[in-house]
Amino acid sequence: MLSNVSYRYKIPASLSLVIVVTALAVAVPLISGTNETAKRDLVDHALSLGKTLAGALQPALLHDDMWQAYETITTPFDRALQQRLGQPTIVVVDAQGAVYVASDPKRFPATQRLASLGPLSSKLAEIISRPSAAPMVLEGLDPKLSIMAVPVLSNDNTQLGTVLLEYPRDIYQQRFLETVRKVAASTAITLAILVPLGWLWGKQIASPLLRLSSAIRQVARSPAATVAFQAPAGKDEIAELGATFNSMVDGLREREALKEEVLASERLAAIGRLTAGIAHEINNPLGGMLNAISTYKRQRADAPAFVDRTMALLERGLTQIRETVAALLVEARLESRALTPHDIDDVRTLLLSNVQGKHVVLDWQNGVTEPLPLPSTEVRQILLNLLLNAVEAVDQHGRVSSAITPSDTELKARIENDGANLTDDQLQRLFEPFAESRHKGKGLGLWMTYQLATQLHGRIEAQSKPGQTVFTVTLPIAA
Repeated sequence: MLSNVSYRYKIPASLSLVIVVTALAVAVPLISGTNETAKRDLVDHALSLGKTLAGALQPALLHDDMWQAYETITTPFDRALQQRLGQPTIVVVDAQGAVYVASDPKRFPATQRLASLGPLSSKLAEIISRPSAAPMVLEGLDPKLSIMAVPVLSNDNTQLGTVLLEYPRDIYQQRFLETVRKVAASTAITLAILVPLGWLWGKQIASPLLRLSSAIRQVARSPAATVAFQAPAGKDEIAELGATFNSMVDGLREREALKEEVLASERLAAIGRLTAGIAHEINNPLGGMLNAISTYKRQRADAPAFVDRTMALLERGLTQIRETVAALLVEARLESRALTPHDIDDVRTLLLSNVQGKHVVLDWQNGVTEPLPLPSTEVRQILLNLLLNAVEAVDQHGRVSSAITPSDTELKARIENDGANLTDDQLQRLFEPFAESRHKGKGLGLWMTYQLATQLHGRIEAQSKPGQTVFTVTLPIAA
């Protein structure tokens, strides 16, 4: 059953249970020991009082001064002891076994023989009649009484009599109950403070485990890119487990990203093969129709005007189809001429009319200062397509920035605009032909750009958030 209980409750409950058991383990022996301590305390103090009285009664018994003896046993020798243990019943028995004086004369009349005052007194008389120089604790004579007998000795150790002290047993039972109440109150206060603290501490200990468990369940249900787990600081097992989990999630993220890239590349390649096949199949009859129209225009006689208009309309439509098909057949043909700084500046010149028409602020940075072993035509086409899209994306008086920075191994172009951001769905299908975009057109410009960058063994990436859309093209430079 416990295996089905969450650690959210198991750890705090375990700590709280340990606290309760520890408190009880301390309280129970303390209470049990208090009972025995109360008994020993009673006996020790009673015997001490008996010895004191025996010493004080010696002159009275030697001189047969009953009044002095009575004053002695009725005078409180230790007020603190009397307050704690109560006033005992004190009986002084002479050497002949008769009551000499007593603190309770009604029960123990003077001059009466002790053995004649009842069964208990008879047993006491029998016990103290045996010569003894040591005090005695008489247990078991009466379940309600604790009785101590202390002999009164002369200087030559002759027994002059015996001092009997009777204490009711409920005296130390009351002390025991009082101690139990104090210990129970102290234990209850301690538990009231420590159990909530233990519960909170247990929840704090269990918190990283619960968060890790939640993250693991999230991995099973959601992409790794959405999983986040803050590993606890430290070097304990939970911290190591959290760090290992984060490493595993990072690996899953890389695998998912690689899988997405592979799927995207395969999808684009499949689309490219399909469109190329379709384009070739369209080009053949298309070329024949355009040739027929061209032949008709050269050889026509006096054709009616509506026929010329119809032929012109057909020619424009077929020409538009041919241009679209040509875009689907884009192939990078490497040139011998290397990319120069003037090629980059030419792109800026071609872009200026569009920039000025929308009053766009253009931030331009050309880091190319010398020829680079890259085909100038393809690079110019990539930059022009991206920049035209960026200008089209911004509103009037918007901002477009272009930074072209070469290094020893690659050329990087970063095109940024502050227009409306792309949605996640648009970003996933951004480089597919005829994909949905924010602009008018066939959706072929970005696909062509992607094809050109891929054929140059480069890569193109897009990131978009409100107020910022960035395209980054990286092209390797051959040695």
